[in-house]
Amino acid sequence: MDADKFENDDDGLYRDLPPAKAFILLLSISIVALCGIVYELIIGTVSSYLLGNSVYQFSLTIGFFMFAMGVGSYLSKFIRSNLIENFIYVEIVLALVGGVCSLSLFMTFPFAPFLYKFVMFFFIFTIGILVGLEIPLLTRVLSQVSGTRRSIANVMSLDYIGALIGSVAFPLMLLPSLGLIRASFAIGLINVFVALLNIIYLKAYLRNFKKFLLLAGSIFVILLIFVLLGSRITSFAQQHLYFDEVIWRKQTPYQNLVVTRDWQKKDLRLFIDGHIQFSGADEHRYHEALVHPVMSYKGPAKSVLVMGGGDGLAVRELLKYPSIEHIDLVDIDPAMTKLGQSFAPLKQLNKDSLADKRVAIHNVDGFVFIKKAGRLYDRIILDFPDPHNEAISKLYSVEFYTMVKRRMAEGGVLVSQSSSPFFARKTFWAIGDTLNAVFPETLSYHIAIPAFGIWGFHMAEKNAPASPGSIVSDTRYLTDDVFRAAQVFGKDISSPRLNKVNSIFEPVLYQLYLEDLNGKLAVDPPKL
Repeated sequence: MDADKFENDDDGLYRDLPPAKAFILLLSISIVALCGIVYELIIGTVSSYLLGNSVYQFSLTIGFFMFAMGVGSYLSKFIRSNLIENFIYVEIVLALVGGVCSLSLFMTFPFAPFLYKFVMFFFIFTIGILVGLEIPLLTRVLSQVSGTRRSIANVMSLDYIGALIGSVAFPLMLLPSLGLIRASFAIGLINVFVALLNIIYLKAYLRNFKKFLLLAGSIFVILLIFVLLGSRITSFAQQHLYFDEVIWRKQTPYQNLVVTRDWQKKDLRLFIDGHIQFSGADEHRYHEALVHPVMSYKGPAKSVLVMGGGDGLAVRELLKYPSIEHIDLVDIDPAMTKLGQSFAPLKQLNKDSLADKRVAIHNVDGFVFIKKAGRLYDRIILDFPDPHNEAISKLYSVEFYTMVKRRMAEGGVLVSQSSSPFFARKTFWAIGDTLNAVFPETLSYHIAIPAFGIWGFHMAEKNAPASPGSIVSDTRYLTDDVFRAAQVFGKDISSPRLNKVNSIFEPVLYQLYLEDLNGKLAVDPPKL
């Protein structure tokens, strides 16, 4: 086309755009929205994994992303000509920036943690501005074809549809199948594919078709290589998040699982969403303290429920009791229980406990499992992660404990891991207060675990009075004397008497956990 036709978008340059080519632009709108929402979710998820506090991270990401989109929309008014060309430029830049956002965040965290938030906001603002530029540019092109009223209606409806597809596809397909790093590469690939599609079908509206084709084609090839090498790149990035060698990893629909090993010390470690779950060097301390005190109570202990603990280590301790006839293990993530069943290093550590015929595995949400009528249990062991997000916090609520109590047999006793009374003092005692709101009597205790520091537990009895008995002799750490000493709390870890009861309707525990973290941790998160 003649160069002078590109001087001003008000010349009606796109008025005669054929319907098939207008459809390409409409299709681009949905894909643009899909990519934009996924980039937003990726940044929020990465920050939640690395920094914790998912509500804060997602709120921050969504809020500033929307603001940046508004800035981009405002800036679009200064683009007066060559609308399709500029849209293609934006797509190419967005593909490159968005494609590398996840990898960049993961690599910044271990090497320059003090720069992490700066890098995070750079990607939020840059991607948001670019996404905000795209929609007004396409709207102005389409308004010349079908009028302003119809073009705005079409553009906005397709934008919302694309956002819906992206928000659903991310947790159900992209994250479980590709992981965070490969997902960002793949979405960048989709962005540059949109650019190529528009270059090919709308080449009549481009001043230098070959230049655009070469530029977009180069970015496409680079991102395609990144996608194909995604597993290696992910492995490289994860290796730098942990001191020890990553020997197994999996992104599931529920969480990110990583197993590391220090070959010199023969130390196997499990991390869930970046939080350490156990160290093979001292996990026996934790699991003995979790299991044997609750099993020491007098009365029958034939039926046991373990919630969490998909690694099989708590079950290993339970199988030391020949009186146990049945163990129900409830863990929402089948990948976690499969790891405990089939991963050789973990099977060696848990002594293949999950293969025992007395153990039944249920891969279901603990909240769903416990609210149904069913078997009554003599002992219940709650081995959930710390309440570092809202979904887990509900498993420490008065409503949850009420349902647990209904599933306890007469004389039944439960134990709950309850975080650290030193590093999370308010959290620890709030869990105790919540149990006290449901059960007539609770007993609190703590032990020292090198990998965790001071760690605490609460036990609760369905019918008081009762008291723990002697600890079995088949332990590596726990004795009667150690357990008696564990019930004594120093001044700096004793109850602050907040009397905070956690409820689904008033989730105070999650806020207390955040207060504890902010009060105890350094500004720069430690390398795991």
